[in-house]
Amino acid sequence: MNSQAAPIKEASRLQWVDAARGFAIFGIFMVNIGAFSAPYFLYGGAEDTWTQTIDRYTMEIIDIFFQASFYTLFSLLFGFGFQMLKERLVEKNIDVGPFLFRRLFILICFGVIHAFFIWNGDILLSYGIIGLFLPAFINRSNKTMVIWAVLILGGSTYVYSRFLYAFRDYLDYYDVAAIYLAIEHYSSSNLLVILGQNSKDWFYANGIFSYFMLATTLLPLFLFGMFIARKRWLHQPDKNKSLLVTAWVISLVIFLVLKMGPYAYGNPTWFSYIQDNIGGTASALFYVLSIVLLTQTKTGMKLMKPLTYVGRMSLSNYITQSIICFILFYGVGFGLYGSIRPSVSVVIVVIVFVGQIFVSRWWFSHFLFGPLEWIWRSLTYWQRQPLKKVRKEQLSSE
Repeated sequence: MNSQAAPIKEASRLQWVDAARGFAIFGIFMVNIGAFSAPYFLYGGAEDTWTQTIDRYTMEIIDIFFQASFYTLFSLLFGFGFQMLKERLVEKNIDVGPFLFRRLFILICFGVIHAFFIWNGDILLSYGIIGLFLPAFINRSNKTMVIWAVLILGGSTYVYSRFLYAFRDYLDYYDVAAIYLAIEHYSSSNLLVILGQNSKDWFYANGIFSYFMLATTLLPLFLFGMFIARKRWLHQPDKNKSLLVTAWVISLVIFLVLKMGPYAYGNPTWFSYIQDNIGGTASALFYVLSIVLLTQTKTGMKLMKPLTYVGRMSLSNYITQSIICFILFYGVGFGLYGSIRPSVSVVIVVIVFVGQIFVSRWWFSHFLFGPLEWIWRSLTYWQRQPLKKVRKEQLSSE
């Protein structure tokens, strides 16, 4: 038995996982650019600011099809990948706990740098911290894992939604002073002023209570992802097609009812937690099942192929999106903060993402891993990983 840990080989990858990660990176960017380009996502007031019809429709489409659908999708994939890694470590007779903790600690380090020096909306730090609870579940039964996930997600959604409903008449307030201050600071040409506002916004969005609520969302999704990986339904989709199609239909119905349905009665703010947590989980499951089923056909795999390049270096692409937005919107760059309408931001997302597809494809024609993925893997395995691809002619000449 080979007891040396090593990254998964390219030929052994599940193609749909990479495609789903790539799709998640696109969806996350579609939501994040609104928070990166203006203060309204964090402090409220978007509806009163962007009043043109095209912008209102754009915000509604993003809310229904993107908001809370893609960080949930990525969370499911995070749990799925965590379980797959654990199984590989067990096969190689490697001590699982220290290895996984080291991997999560490195992710936390990436998150700290990203959150405080690039963008306050970082998710990596939260993934790393909340992921530290996962080793407590790696040897639990499937039943225990699912019960914990359902109780945490369902219980927190019910309790918090009851709270929001009780105070529903006070939920649409937004902080005008904070909005103007954020615009002033992010438009500054002083980097320290920008980073100071960025830190302020991070602490505003990540108080003890809000972080606890985030944990009650992410941890259950991680557990659901681990459970799905254990059941191996998606490892051989052709053998489980009937089950997957049934789950696809059910998730679609829940997705449409909870994500689109609220717009039939004014999309009340108090319903947002149900819409995001339950509806978002259903939409994430719908998206991942759609990709799995599509990749089982030649045409579908051809359509999904471009996403696999982005997905294989999802960490690098995620950070790159933030760097591009930093340059575009903050005063040390082009200073477009607060001036880009939602409809225009969609165009920016599409252009940047298409560019990332081409760059990622070129990258993998020369290298084995994305640049940040290579750093993460090398630190995780305590060994410098090979980066450049070795061509056949090179091997033959050696």
